This record gives sequence, structure tokens and C-alpha cells, in this order.
Amino acid sequence: MESKSKNGRNLITITNPRSPISESYRTLRTNIDFSSIDEQVQIIMVTSAGPGEGKSTTISNLAVTYAQTERRVVLIDADMRRPTAHHTFQMSNRHGLSSILAQQATYHEIIQDTDIPNLQVLTSGPIPPNPAEMMASRRMSVLLNELRQNYDIILIDTPPLLAVTDPQIIASKSDGVIIVVDYGSVKKDAAMKAKANLENVNARILGVVMNNVKRKSGESGYYYYYYGQGDQA
Repeated sequence: MESKSKNGRNLITITNPRSPISESYRTLRTNIDFSSIDEQVQIIMVTSAGPGEGKSTTISNLAVTYAQTERRVVLIDADMRRPTAHHTFQMSNRHGLSSILAQQATYHEIIQDTDIPNLQVLTSGPIPPNPAEMMASRRMSVLLNELRQNYDIILIDTPPLLAVTDPQIIASKSDGVIIVVDYGSVKKDAAMKAKANLENVNARILGVVMNNVKRKSGESGYYYYYYGQGDQA
């Protein structure tokens, strides 16, 4: 396993843990925890309706906040078309999730440490010709079951819901889904279609993160994360 000392993406939960934005991530984590009083929420998928809405930033910061509670956390980059986790955490993507699903390696061999205690990352690996088939494979189900035995929280970053079928496949294997919505750009019908796609596979929608909400005058440039019920998407 490989340890990295610098972060490629500015993770505010590390660089400014006392900021209002970092507190919003902790609130999101707490709300997810409280949503699972009666049912286990261990595998959490994070997605969006379209590209550029902030899902990868959200999942990376959420992973940090979970790790800060001393839970063992793994972040899986399952966006095999536009992977970002290896850039965020400045690590190699020579081997990753696709390598495991192609039976070229085990996760023990290629999972990587970050400089954040309790947080490890499974990058996407080489981009395969058949991502959707890989996500639907029995091997993916086996991998997730193995990870359940070794981690408290498993976070999965997927492609946007309206672009490909991969997220719906992963949602059916997850305990819950968070949808990230760019408040300033996403159309309501796109958000509703994304929600419907998840409901079609009986996914459990834990909530919606509203991104780029204007909090008050002078702060519109900041990200702001809001946790709400799934029916508010």
C-alpha cells in the first residue's frame, strides 16, 4: 500500500476544518448516521444528475469527515469514464477497481493509503471497454461483500445518473444514495429524472446535497452543502 502526503484537490475538511462548509459536511455525515437507526447504511453511493455538479468533491470531503470519527473508511472511484480520486489524493491509477474486476489483482494488493488516518482509496484503474458490465458483475458484488467485512464505511463515486447506466447498477448494490445537485445550473426535470432512475432500481435515496447555494450576500462564491430528504430532489 502506498501513502501520499499531499492532496491534489483542495479538501476544505482538511485545510479549514472549522469553516462553515466543513461543518456542513459533518452535518451531512451526522444526518446519514441518523437515517440508519433501523437499517444498516454502510455502502453509500454518491452521484449527480449531470457532470460538473461537485459529486467528487462532496464524496472526498465526506470520506474525510467519516475518517475523522475514527471509522475505517474506503473511497472507491467507480467513475471509470472520468476518474478523479487519483488526482484528488495524488496517487497512482496504474491499478485499481478495473484491475480487481478483471481478476488481475486483489483489493489487498492495490488499495492505497492516504495521509488521512483511517482513510484508504481504491482508484478506478485503467479505463475498460465495458464499465457497465463490470459494475453488474458478480465479482463487483463479491468485492463489496469483502469490503463490508473490513471497513465501517464504503463510499462509491459513480458517473452522473443521466449519462450512463453504471450508477443505477451500483445503486442496487448500495445501502443508500446521496444525489449532488448544482443549485445554480441543474434543471428541475433533470433532477427529477435522476431521482426516478434510482427509484426504478429500488435504491434508497438518503438525501440531496444542494451545491452552490447562495447563503448570504458576499458568499455566493463558496460551496454550501444542504442535506434534505430524497423527495425534495
